[in-house]
Amino acid sequence: MAKKILVVDDDPNIVKLIKSRLEANKYEVITAYDGEECMQKILSDKPDLIILDILMPKADGYDVLIGIKESKALSGKIPGVPVIVLTALSDPRIKGMIEKEEIKDYIVKPFESDDLLDKVKKAIGEPSPF
Repeated sequence: MAKKILVVDDDPNIVKLIKSRLEANKYEVITAYDGEECMQKILSDKPDLIILDILMPKADGYDVLIGIKESKALSGKIPGVPVIVLTALSDPRIKGMIEKEEIKDYIVKPFESDDLLDKVKKAIGEPSPF
C-alpha cells in the first residue's frame, strides 16, 4: 500500500511540483493550502508524513505544529506523524524544533526534487535511492 503524504503550502505551484514528484514515485498525495485545512486533512485522511510550509494564511506552520502537539497530548486524535518543514526562511526556531524531535527535517526553498525525495524516504523509514 502506498504511503500517504500531506503536502501543505499556500503556493499552488509548489504544491503541484511536490505532488507530481511524489506521485511519480508511487506515493499517494493529499494537499492543503493553509493551516486550518491541514489540520482537517490530518484528522480525516491520517497521512503517513506531512510536508508543511511555515508561512501560510489563516494558521501558519507553527500553529499547525502546536496543534499537532496539543492534540497528541490531550486526546491522542493525531498519531505521531513525521513532519518535514518547507520554508523560504532560515529560521533558528526550525533547527530548535529538529533538536527537540518535533519535526524530522526541513527543506529550504528553492529545493532540488532529489533532495526532497531523499528526505521523504528517510522520514518514513524507506531506503534512499541515492
